[in-house]
Amino acid sequence: MPHAPRRATSGSRRYWKNRLLSPYLTIGELHLRLKRRELSCADVAQAALERIRTVDGRVRAFLTVTEEAASRGVAQAEARFRDGTATPLTGIPAAIKDNMCTRGIRTSCGSRMLEDFVPPYNATVVERLQAAGMVMVGKTNMDEFAMGSSTENSAFFPTHNPWDLKRVPGGSSGGSAAAVASGEVAFALGSDTGGSIRQPAGFCSLAGLKPTYGLVPRYGLVAFASSLDQIGPFTRSVADCALVLQAIVGHDLRDSTSIPDQVPDYSRALQTDIKGLRLGMPIEYFPPGLEPGVADVLKQAIGVLEGLGARVEWGISLPSTLYALPTYYIIAPSECSANLARYDGVKYGFSAHGGSNMWEDMEQTRQQGFGPEVKRRIMLGTYALSAGYYDAYYLKAQKVRTLIRRELEVAFERCDALVTPSSPTVPFRLGEKVDDPIQMYLSDIFTIPVNIAGIPALTLPAGFVEGLPVGMQLMGKGLSEETLLRIGHAFQEATDWHQQAPPL
Repeated sequence: MPHAPRRATSGSRRYWKNRLLSPYLTIGELHLRLKRRELSCADVAQAALERIRTVDGRVRAFLTVTEEAASRGVAQAEARFRDGTATPLTGIPAAIKDNMCTRGIRTSCGSRMLEDFVPPYNATVVERLQAAGMVMVGKTNMDEFAMGSSTENSAFFPTHNPWDLKRVPGGSSGGSAAAVASGEVAFALGSDTGGSIRQPAGFCSLAGLKPTYGLVPRYGLVAFASSLDQIGPFTRSVADCALVLQAIVGHDLRDSTSIPDQVPDYSRALQTDIKGLRLGMPIEYFPPGLEPGVADVLKQAIGVLEGLGARVEWGISLPSTLYALPTYYIIAPSECSANLARYDGVKYGFSAHGGSNMWEDMEQTRQQGFGPEVKRRIMLGTYALSAGYYDAYYLKAQKVRTLIRRELEVAFERCDALVTPSSPTVPFRLGEKVDDPIQMYLSDIFTIPVNIAGIPALTLPAGFVEGLPVGMQLMGKGLSEETLLRIGHAFQEATDWHQQAPPL
C-alpha cells in the first residue's frame, strides 16, 4: 500500500520564525499575503535565500544564486504593489533552469563548454516573468545540455532528491524540480525534450507541465533538439501551474515555431467539475514490467477521478508507442549533433589551445568541453545523418513519428485525455543507472511520445510508495492545456498528495 509522508501543515513548518511565511507556501498563498501587506517582497526574497543557504548544501539544486538580481527584483516588485500593477507572480521567488539565457548572469547548460558564458540578452520567458514581477533567486542545475534523466550528467555535481537525498530528482531539469520540492523557491522553469519536466516533477511530487509545442517561445533557450524542446513550469499545485503558464505563453516573432493563437485564461479552467470527461488508459503504458507500487498508486488515482464523475475507458491501444524510444533516440541525437556543432572554441564558450593547428584545437575543445553523454548523443546523431544511413535511420524515424502522432489523434477522438504513469519506477538511487545508458533512457519511456507528437502533458503528485513520490501524467491533444489543468485541479481538490512535505 502507498505510504504517505507527513503533511506540510503550519505546525510542521518549524523553519520559519514568521508563521506567515513558510518554505511550502503556494504562489497563490504568497500573493494573497503580499497583497494584504502581511509580508513584504523583501521578507519573501530573504526567506528564500536563507532557505537556499540552509538546505542547498544537501540538495545541490542551484548552480548560481543571484542575490543581486533578487535585490533588483524586490525593488521593482515593491514598486508594482505601490502603484497597483502587481500580478500574481509579483514578488514571488523563482528559479530558472540554466539553459535559458539570462542577461549578465552565467548560463552554463550544466557544461564545461559554457562554464563562463554570460549572455547579453534574456530568453523570452525570462523577459515575460520579469515583466510579471517575479524575483529570480538563481539558476538551477541540470544534465549537461539537457541530456539525461537524473541530473547526474551535470559537469559540476549531481542534484539530490529532497524526498530521499540518496536518490535522483529526475532529469534533465532535476535542479528546478528539487528547488521547488525543497521549498527554496515557489516555482521554477524547466525545459522538456523527452520528459525533462514531467519525469522530475513525478520524482519530486510536483506539478509539471510540458505545453503544446510552440505555445511557449523558445527564443533564448539553448537548443538541444529543436523540434522537441519546450519550456514549462514546476509548481507545488496545478493552480500555480496555470498562473506561471499564463505569464510565459504567447506569440513571439523571434521564434519561427511560436503559435500565433490567442492566449486563453488558464486560471478560469480550474474547475472541480469533471463529470462526463472521457479518460483513456493506454494498455502500452501499464505493462507487466511496471513497478507494482507505481501501478497500485495509479489505480487508486484513477479511482479518485472516477469518483469525481470522469468516464474511464480501459483498453485504449497505441501500438506505435513501442517504437517511441528508438524513434526519439534517432531524432533527438540527430538534431543535437547539428545544434552542438556551433561549439567549436572559436566564437564563444570553452576553447582549447594545445593543438598544432585550428582543427586539432577544435577537436580538443570538444573532447575536453563535452561530457560523456553529450559525446555519445553527438556520435549517435552524426551516424544517423551520415551518407548511406540517413534513409535507414533518420527518415524512417520521422515516418514512425507521424504514425505515433496519428495514433494519438485517433485516441483523442474517443477521449478528452489519457492517464498514464509519468515514470515506470519511483526515484532510483544516485549512481544506480549512470553507467547503463539503456536503463537510463528507459526512465523516459512514458514521456517521450508526448514530445514526438508535440502535444501537451501534465504530471501531478498521485501518491507515494514507501515515502517515495509517484507521478500521474495527463496527456491531451494539441492546445488542450485548459482540459489538463481542469482535470489536475479537480484531482488535487479531492486529494492532498501535493500538500506533503519532504523530510528535510
